[in-house]
Amino acid sequence: MKVKRATYDSPWKVIIELYFPEFVAFFFPNIYNQIDWEKGYTFLDKELQQIVRDAETGSRRVDKLVRVTRRSDGAEAWVLIHIEVQGEPEKAFAERMYIYNYRLFDKYKQLVVSLAVLTDDNPNWRPSRFSYELFGGRVLLEFPIAKLLDYAANWEALQENDNPFAVVTMAHLQTQATQRNPADRYAAKLTLAKMLYRKGYGRKDILELFRFIDWVMRLPPELEEQFMSDVIAYEAEEKEPFLAPFEILAMQRGREQGLEQGLEQGLESARKLLLMTVQVRFARPLPQTAQERLETVIDTAVLENLHRKALLADSLDEFTDYLVDQTGQQS
Repeated sequence: MKVKRATYDSPWKVIIELYFPEFVAFFFPNIYNQIDWEKGYTFLDKELQQIVRDAETGSRRVDKLVRVTRRSDGAEAWVLIHIEVQGEPEKAFAERMYIYNYRLFDKYKQLVVSLAVLTDDNPNWRPSRFSYELFGGRVLLEFPIAKLLDYAANWEALQENDNPFAVVTMAHLQTQATQRNPADRYAAKLTLAKMLYRKGYGRKDILELFRFIDWVMRLPPELEEQFMSDVIAYEAEEKEPFLAPFEILAMQRGREQGLEQGLEQGLESARKLLLMTVQVRFARPLPQTAQERLETVIDTAVLENLHRKALLADSLDEFTDYLVDQTGQQS
């Protein structure tokens, strides 16, 4: 049996945006204590992409840029946090961190801190600075890093930690550890899925964290079917009112069909699966007028958002209103 190669970029980007304060608290607690969270925070991904396009550094990927307010005895001071999640060793990584740091400072004329989460499997690769000296002058950038491998040494602490990124870290580490062993991955994935219920998370958190686990811990089709059956059986045994496993499996299959059968057929499959999800969640079908609106959706990102809303909405009316709003934005 062959396990499909996991793709980490998208799930990490999604989970950081959903749980940004928890991300900072888990990986960079000293920074967390210096941010005034009551002032809120703003993601600046579009602005960051402009920086990326303007920088002639080849193929680069920067995960997140966030504007926050730091605690200060004087006037309010907002700063920028640039986050990079790096999945493999790269010779020019530290240089890239420096390039984006100074370009962000140059654009906004505000303080910038660059943070790196290193998710690779090389324990010796720990870039945390870029510097050079010339004619008595010196340039230096030092940036905090979090190395996921370090967290494996205290697995019990991860299991006891209620921060969502404890689950994220365990899922990522188990994905790496079971690359060549589907049976072990199946067992690890099932253990993590059950853990979500035992930790007492609310419905939304269970859905989002299950989504991350399912996204990174891919299984061969036969084990995926068994995994979903076991989770559903566990829900019935524990009397947990969640339908997330079946719904997320439907979303996953829709994405796979889109890749394998071509864009248009994939979109049609995703629409049908969305209608099925709505029927299961709300025990009645989507109104005909809303179905007609759904047929106009040709953007996979919009369909992805609609799937998520179908999982999280409290009522069919709430979902329908969201659908109308999203389809209206397309025109």
